[in-house]
Amino acid sequence: MAEPLWTADEIVAATGGKLAGKPFFATGVSIDTRTLEPGDLFVALGGARDGHEFVDQAMASGAAGVLASRQVFGSAVMVDDTLAALERLGVAARERAPMARRGAVTGSVGKTSVTQAIMAGLSLAGHGRKDSAHSSVKSYNNHIGVPLTLARMRRDTERAVFEIGMNHAGEIAPLTAMVRPHAAVVTNVGPVHTENFPDGETGVAKAKAEIFEGLEPDGVAVLDADSPWFGLLAEAAQKAGAEVRTFGRGEGCDARLIDFQLEGDHAVVQARLHGESLDFPILQTGAHWGLNAMAVLLMLEALDVTLSDSLAALGSFEPLEGRGAETAIHLKAGGFTLIDESFNANPLSMAAAIATLGARKTAGRRIAALTDMLELGHEAPHFHAALAEPLAAAKVDLVFCAGPLMKSLWDALPPTRRGGYADTAAELSPLVVRAAESGDVVMVKGSKGSKASVVAQALAALERRSGGMG
Repeated sequence: MAEPLWTADEIVAATGGKLAGKPFFATGVSIDTRTLEPGDLFVALGGARDGHEFVDQAMASGAAGVLASRQVFGSAVMVDDTLAALERLGVAARERAPMARRGAVTGSVGKTSVTQAIMAGLSLAGHGRKDSAHSSVKSYNNHIGVPLTLARMRRDTERAVFEIGMNHAGEIAPLTAMVRPHAAVVTNVGPVHTENFPDGETGVAKAKAEIFEGLEPDGVAVLDADSPWFGLLAEAAQKAGAEVRTFGRGEGCDARLIDFQLEGDHAVVQARLHGESLDFPILQTGAHWGLNAMAVLLMLEALDVTLSDSLAALGSFEPLEGRGAETAIHLKAGGFTLIDESFNANPLSMAAAIATLGARKTAGRRIAALTDMLELGHEAPHFHAALAEPLAAAKVDLVFCAGPLMKSLWDALPPTRRGGYADTAAELSPLVVRAAESGDVVMVKGSKGSKASVVAQALAALERRSGGMG
């Protein structure tokens, strides 16, 4: 039988609620009946669909009990506000694991991948001991995901890392106050969600700097020294009493990137860590992973992970789905390489993905299939048209565009580089599918809301349709 994560008495004490029904213990915490595991505590959150409507389904699926704000069937802890109760449960989880070293990750690009790379290092540092390391699942980085991740943390956790995101100013501060990290990194700052910030990228930088407000005393702030926002971020970190450690390409960085070279299906990073030379392989092929690796090394160091464990973790960490994962699509007449970057996009990540495509050696063509970048405000057409320059620099042979915003890029492309345009990703898919030939490298990228994944899925389905290489 799985060890209890929470007893009913502990949930009552943490949330200030009252037990209704029989005492119970939970082995996990869930907010979604679709992913609920037997033994979980089901938290009935409000929202577009009230979680209380799913309590019967949760109990039928094996939930141990419910955190609820109105009468339900079965064992429950009754509270006034289930989200506030989840937050209190998360804080209680943090407080009962006083030895856990906690890290936090934010940034405009790469939060989830960097968080999971750090988690890979934390897991190695635990020498295989189950539950010694803990992290966010997927992109659980908002006002629900952060307290949920905390509430799932076991009392004997040694190290943990949390992803913290935002769409508006003031959203990171309360989340970092819950986590109370010992180390926090801002991966980068770029024009993301700028439609929600009257002062544009400056507002984004200030919002990211909120992560330092929750740092434990004498905490570590890991920052990109090459960033134009370094001064603003460093000032905020120092104001919070943090020790600033830097990564970048310039001299004087604690983790300095010297070179990043592709070698087949992996890359080799050349760096200097606190002045000492390091050469190590990583499975990531995205050009931005040179600096990401520097950030990961500094965060793992701050969380008491040895350098050997850190390098081993980076050497075995594979690209996440939709975030640079590569697939060889085998066809009867040969095959091509699909680079799936369809999870999300903004000007920073788009430029990095295009540069990575340009660095690829290929027997065929470099093809980019791009869908709209969203939440960029009134400057959105400009940001899309501006992609023509990095596409030219990367010597991309054909560009396919979908969406009203990508029409600005389409209009800016020379005729020789135009592969095809459509209003939607679904309409673009057959154009890209017909164009892909043996030896090509096809990169798909766009915002989640503009459904770039539809194009990636259509290309991946080619192999199933062809029956492989026959």
